[in-house]
Amino acid sequence: MKKIIASLLAAFALVTGAHAAGGPGIALDKFPKDRVTDLAALQNGAKLFVNYCLNCHSAAFMRYNRLRDIGLTEQQIKENLLFATDKVGDTMKVSMADRDAKEWFGATPPDLTMVARSRATYTTSGADYLYTYLRTFYRDDTKATGWNNLAFPNVGMPHVMWELQGQRAAKFADVPDPHAPGKVIHEFQGFEQLTPGTMSPQEFDNAMADLVAYLQWMAEPMAQQRVRIGVGVLIFLSIFMFIAWRLNAAYWKDVK
Repeated sequence: MKKIIASLLAAFALVTGAHAAGGPGIALDKFPKDRVTDLAALQNGAKLFVNYCLNCHSAAFMRYNRLRDIGLTEQQIKENLLFATDKVGDTMKVSMADRDAKEWFGATPPDLTMVARSRATYTTSGADYLYTYLRTFYRDDTKATGWNNLAFPNVGMPHVMWELQGQRAAKFADVPDPHAPGKVIHEFQGFEQLTPGTMSPQEFDNAMADLVAYLQWMAEPMAQQRVRIGVGVLIFLSIFMFIAWRLNAAYWKDVK
């Protein structure tokens, strides 16, 4: 219970930190929702998560053997995804100590088990936010890491997948503020590709969609099964209601 509370507090701190930094100042891109039910996409997302995210971020409430639910065998998990431990029943933890992480990065990287749910608000989807965030890093020499992000301004995390996307610069321009005459705002104008990545822009977008799909699945592995059960329950209730209606009519038909 203490670990669950600590994870929720870390997720809450991550959310409030983003709003304190100005929140997502751009329109969020729509995450392709069909990826969540695509086993191949989920498996690729799990591979990206283990190779790029699990170096610093843990997923302390997800066990490796749960990846069998997305079509992987224990042997495949052991051979391709088991880097931080040698037991498929272990949780996805990192070996880096919290004290070292805080010293190196300025803050302990939050646990990502529930990040897709913690980022959801009344008006935005957590998957939309993550999909936009992972694709809007840009070079910023004024930051300690050399990177910044449009969806999370002044983020402390570097762009760990820059080799896949390549290096980009963000172009801004001062334009009149339509809500405050006489003032100007620093408006984003677009990206400039500085160096190419190993993936094309479309390939990188697809890869990030797979990663976000995995993060969303990891936050609630039973979501799809719950939907199927819910549909079955509604069908059963509909049939039972029809039977009850006909039984009621038969029972009362001779009553004057």
